[in-house]
Amino acid sequence: MAKELEISIAAEPIFHIGSFAVTNSLLNSWVAVVIIVILSMLIRRKITRVPRGLQNVVEMIFEQALTLADSITGSREKSMKFLPIVLPLFTFILINNWLGILPGIGSIGFFEGEGDHKLFVPFFRGATADLNTTLALAVVTIILTHIFGVIMTGAWSHFNKFIRINLFLELPRKVFKEKEYSALLTNPIQFFVGLIEIVGELAKVASLSFRLFGNIFAGEVLMGAIALIFAYALPIPFMFLEMIVGIVQALIFSILALVFMSIMSTDHAHEH
Repeated sequence: MAKELEISIAAEPIFHIGSFAVTNSLLNSWVAVVIIVILSMLIRRKITRVPRGLQNVVEMIFEQALTLADSITGSREKSMKFLPIVLPLFTFILINNWLGILPGIGSIGFFEGEGDHKLFVPFFRGATADLNTTLALAVVTIILTHIFGVIMTGAWSHFNKFIRINLFLELPRKVFKEKEYSALLTNPIQFFVGLIEIVGELAKVASLSFRLFGNIFAGEVLMGAIALIFAYALPIPFMFLEMIVGIVQALIFSILALVFMSIMSTDHAHEH
């Protein structure tokens, strides 16, 4: 009886809750959430006026993150608004990236199927190696950028970044009062440029999701191939490499989220 090990792009269902399929990547993301909750409770319990130990480390990380956010947003006010969203996002992605390279993740599971063709299904799989997870993170991030845009610039101003009706409303004034006849050409062009920015928002979702998924999934494939060649000492350097990749990818996703939030929260008249 032949048992085959195959690499699947799609996450495999482990069990069902009614009609809802719980996949191995979803289980992994739940583990990440539990880890974050436990760490948060431990940090909260140890908060003192004079920081020490774990609180010292967390405050140092927060200060460095705040400084990095300031360099991106150019405003401490914006950084204080965005960081409570972006920093937990970074933590969630990083923990999921690192969980995917732990021994047992992707290698402990069961075989399903009948006859000579059985497929191996791991109990846990790195959540960020599942396109569903990275796509969900990207969609939520882009939605949040628009929410911040509406709150900080106003609904009308934010709407006019994409559907620039104001260009046509100001056209009579420019042509008849200011004698700026070039507006007859430039304003319609700028209106269609705004429509193209809508496509750009969809491209942001694709860029964020596929970049994170592609790098983490490729790392899992690499680790699996190396483990098949020699399962003991050879994978160790690659595990350290994947740890670095995990940090870099989480940082890239978070920085891009900060950039998009900063752009959307800037009034169109003040954009450069």
